[in-house]
Amino acid sequence: MEERIVKFISALRTGGVRVSLAESSDAFKAIEEMGVRNREGFRLSLRSTLVKDFKDIPLFEELFQLFFSSSDIPPMLDLTKDFTPDESRMLAEAIRQFGVEIRKMLERLLRGEQLSQEELERLGRMVGLDRSENLRYREWMVQRMEKVLHFPEVRQALEELAAVLEEMGMNKQRVEQLRRLIQANQNAVEEQLRQYSGQRIAENMSDRPPGQELSQLMNQDFNSLSEKDMERLRKEVQRLAAALRTSLALRRKRAKTGSLDAKATIRANIKHGNVPIDIRYRDRSLKPKVIVLCDVSTSMRQCSELMLHLLYAIQDQISKTHAFAFIDHLEYISPDFLGHEARKAVEQVLNRMPSGYYNTDLGHCLDTYSHDYMDTLDSHTTVIIVGDGRNNYNNPRIDLFNVIARRSRRTIWLNPESPSLWGTGDSDMLQYAPACDAVFQASNLAQLTAAVNQLLSY
Repeated sequence: MEERIVKFISALRTGGVRVSLAESSDAFKAIEEMGVRNREGFRLSLRSTLVKDFKDIPLFEELFQLFFSSSDIPPMLDLTKDFTPDESRMLAEAIRQFGVEIRKMLERLLRGEQLSQEELERLGRMVGLDRSENLRYREWMVQRMEKVLHFPEVRQALEELAAVLEEMGMNKQRVEQLRRLIQANQNAVEEQLRQYSGQRIAENMSDRPPGQELSQLMNQDFNSLSEKDMERLRKEVQRLAAALRTSLALRRKRAKTGSLDAKATIRANIKHGNVPIDIRYRDRSLKPKVIVLCDVSTSMRQCSELMLHLLYAIQDQISKTHAFAFIDHLEYISPDFLGHEARKAVEQVLNRMPSGYYNTDLGHCLDTYSHDYMDTLDSHTTVIIVGDGRNNYNNPRIDLFNVIARRSRRTIWLNPESPSLWGTGDSDMLQYAPACDAVFQASNLAQLTAAVNQLLSY
């Protein structure tokens, strides 16, 4: 139990709760007096000694549930035992109409099979849960795991299955009972995912070493950053931007002569009998014109925020920037930066488009851009998209994206997700990627800075 309490205190600290060594000692003394048999007394002993600010109470309560509560996943029922031969035949025939993955999941729900620990760990690795240290992403992680398991499609298939069984002659009450029981089993799996997600994030929080070095923080995934971590990285962006600005300026100075202009050189050297004594160069402006579209939904907020900070901190090295933010709709945010510091401008944008579990729809936003803002795009423009390419099964409007890519000088995509996840679930990344000149993984600040440096260097 002592080890569990130590991990709990470590997780509180990672979550931003200030807990001193003296307060940790007080917690152990209180527990020694009160004991652990009375769960409510145990909880209050910890809360009264470890929490000093009322705003930290919700985090305390959530972590306490994860560290000191037993699993309460609803039991799953094996529905196949109650089928008559005719019902089994009709069900097997009805399920056969669905794709392999949907059919397997429906059959699994019918048998009442929970996910194994191995399967949970594999799902966690696929969605980045093994690196997440922020409980506010718990539900988002659950949603991502559900998408990998094809749960949205299973819900739709369940309604279609009920209709088909009725058409085949199965009793209506029996069909409704079957639908409810399958749904109950699916809810139980969702609760299993929710509990595993919370417990894994809590364990990750407890395992983080105190006083993490900035170099480690720069290589830490955006979706595992706490608010305290983000504050450190916002300050670090200013230093990185200064170094990047100097690098770009030096690169521009060395390349200011531009490329050789053969025709102008020949004309200038007619007086020398066409001996090229005076070499002429084309004027060349290396300052890019940039259009950036940033997904500021919950899953992308940290990445897009730091990208905007970085981009506007190096504005003197860019000829013109048109910035847009989107979730389920597109907003032109360049005016927010006029006359404001980059940090205040970014805060203003994020406050206007608060985080939450929106139905992200890049396709609709591309449609808005094409109708209202196409005049910001020309053949000298570099288009940068910061997003995970997930459209929640909405129309991705690849046709419009291809038009934008053809009209621009270059199209660059920065995606925080691992390439192994592109094309899974509701990800349309594999459809967008062929139209891009380059696609960079930018899951942490180090990768994001390297990508910006590279995309502005040519």
